[in-house]
Amino acid sequence: MNLTDDLLGEMWYWAAWAVWLPLFARSVWRAPWKRFRESEHSNLWLGMVVLLILVWSLKAGVKPGLSLHLLGANVFTLAFGPHLAFIGLSLVTLGITLNGAAGGFAFAANALLLAGVSVFIAHQLFRLVARLLPPHFFIYVFVNAFLCGGLVIMAVGLASTLLLGVADVYAWNYLFGEYLPYYLLLAFSEAWLSGMVLTLFVVYRPNWVDSFEDSRYLSDK
Repeated sequence: MNLTDDLLGEMWYWAAWAVWLPLFARSVWRAPWKRFRESEHSNLWLGMVVLLILVWSLKAGVKPGLSLHLLGANVFTLAFGPHLAFIGLSLVTLGITLNGAAGGFAFAANALLLAGVSVFIAHQLFRLVARLLPPHFFIYVFVNAFLCGGLVIMAVGLASTLLLGVADVYAWNYLFGEYLPYYLLLAFSEAWLSGMVLTLFVVYRPNWVDSFEDSRYLSDK
């Protein structure tokens, strides 16, 4: 994650811009901005953006493009839906780019990896769980919040590994032996972060979580 401007070839970065721009415009168009009529929700959204800029700035890594950090994408997606989450995480990517943690030309590629992949996986996992498992409070907490949080960051790690391998930046055996396995450790931390935050939200401020409905998860339980 956190690609630099000289890590991939120019064609990779131009292709990333060609994909990210229409996706971002689509999210801006389809995002439920009416939620921000309540200052409580707009303050929460902006607060999460600022907090995640700080979290993403706390990273570990020894080679360019191989840094590791927590994401918080599952929380953002379940709390605000995929469009506002994608916009918010793109702003987080912009924040770390301006801080010098990632390249400006590589912004779109980083945004697709860190925001696009994570939000897509988080939203699809939520839909899959809703379709396959009964609507129960503990399923939401332990599966949607905890388990899916870990799976989301594992998906981002796999996507990053495949990109760096296909682009021939690092050798496949190095990526699978010295990079991807660390996402297993990071996934435990991400799962706890996602699970604890969402549990606090649904218990004390359920109106903050767009994906949680009292009538679905608590009625007749």
